[in-house]
Amino acid sequence: EDFSKAMSQAGSSQFQEVIRQELEYSMKVELDKILATAHSNEIEHTKKDLEGFKKLFHRFLQEKGPSVDWGKIQRPPEDSIQPYEKIKARGLPDNIASVLNKLVVVKLNGGLGTSMGCKGPKSLIGVRNENTFLDLTVQQIEHLNKSYNTDVPLVLMNSFNTDDDTKKILQKYSHSRVKIYTFNQSRYPRINKETLLPIAKDVSYSGENTECWYPPGHGDIYASFYNSGLLDNLIAEGKEYIFVSNIDNLGATVDLYILNHLMNPPNGKRCEFVMEVTNKTRADVKGGTLTQYENKLRLVEIAQVPKAHVDEFKSVSKFKIFNTNNLWIALSAIKRLQEKNAIDMEIIVNPKTLDGGLNVIQLETAVGAAIKSFENSLGINVPRSRFLPVKTTSDLLLVMSNLYSLNAGSLTMSEKREFPTVPLVKLGSSFTKVQDYLRRFESIPDMLELDHLTVSGDVTFGKNVSLKGTVIIIANHGDRIDIPAGALLENKIVSGNLRILDH
Repeated sequence: EDFSKAMSQAGSSQFQEVIRQELEYSMKVELDKILATAHSNEIEHTKKDLEGFKKLFHRFLQEKGPSVDWGKIQRPPEDSIQPYEKIKARGLPDNIASVLNKLVVVKLNGGLGTSMGCKGPKSLIGVRNENTFLDLTVQQIEHLNKSYNTDVPLVLMNSFNTDDDTKKILQKYSHSRVKIYTFNQSRYPRINKETLLPIAKDVSYSGENTECWYPPGHGDIYASFYNSGLLDNLIAEGKEYIFVSNIDNLGATVDLYILNHLMNPPNGKRCEFVMEVTNKTRADVKGGTLTQYENKLRLVEIAQVPKAHVDEFKSVSKFKIFNTNNLWIALSAIKRLQEKNAIDMEIIVNPKTLDGGLNVIQLETAVGAAIKSFENSLGINVPRSRFLPVKTTSDLLLVMSNLYSLNAGSLTMSEKREFPTVPLVKLGSSFTKVQDYLRRFESIPDMLELDHLTVSGDVTFGKNVSLKGTVIIIANHGDRIDIPAGALLENKIVSGNLRILDH
């Protein structure tokens, strides 16, 4: 009986192997057809993109089920995640400028503003007094360069979706004291969920073909940065570390204490990779967490967790921290690992349904997942203020309000706010798109003493409204609520109909 079981298992794994080989062969045939449609000036980079995709597809076919063995997950050792206070307490050396001159700031700029109803790159959405995410980033670095008389460059990782629009806008910074470089992440083909073959028939990605291609997540930074030649150029200029973050995280400013810790480590041994983590709140239960796994620090994302353990993964008591995606990485280490093809990141399978109803999947990787490939990695538990992402108009309301003040491109929490946490804000679907959101506020309310705001339905706010405590405003279907100018709402629930007309 055992023998026949073993035989059938061997048979089924052989059978699976045959299927895998057939799928890889069919994929190669299709990719070759696509490559054959490229113009001579596109062949080189299309070839690199498709080679990279083939590797990812090969790994996708090899891996089955969640990629972590739950039994091997351990809490990270005490010293592998340092408290920020301890790093700050070391102070700064006199020669901080020479340390700064070894730094490059990299912003992940591949995303579109579609989730907020905007066309074009997300980085060009206005965040504060007409300033966009990109404006604020340039102002921060310019302020740094002027204050310390340094030359910290800004590098933008664009995608084929954002490259043209971003390059047009960069001309406006030509006189600023920041060198700005860009490189493009790869362009990979989306594949049909049923056949596992590309839906693209040729290389073009405009018009009806836009849906055939995708940028494969920010884990692509290592290969595309290296392939662009920019990595080597920056190393030749004497740069040693990059500070990478999402362009929509307004808290991700250059931190001199962390930089000093990297360049002048207390034990003399430099870290190749530092991940800023911060304490989870109830809002962050899905964030990736740092664990100890096979004697290495490892980022574990919710998608990798076996279903039976998802609740445990989400528990705030067992996994207290999550990844902010603010990362400090040694350039020489990226080069070394990239040349050895030794950067190992788990594959994220992202299912999408296209406008016509076709189900596709896109294979992606995440930049932080590479932490286990680097030597001497470290987590730093930073204050929550370094994680201020703007993913929705609810987030936008917070950063536009008087909860924050803006200084040299950096947002800081107002000293008048009595609690260190931000209010919980939930705006309903009438506010999802930026232009609808802006239309519904004549001015941004005073929110210094707000704890919680929920707004649902057709609601508008007049000028100079104050919100305090817990405020819930619900206009049922067909109703409309206009909060009058100058109103003060403190611990109030407003529902039904409220219209005040000028006469």
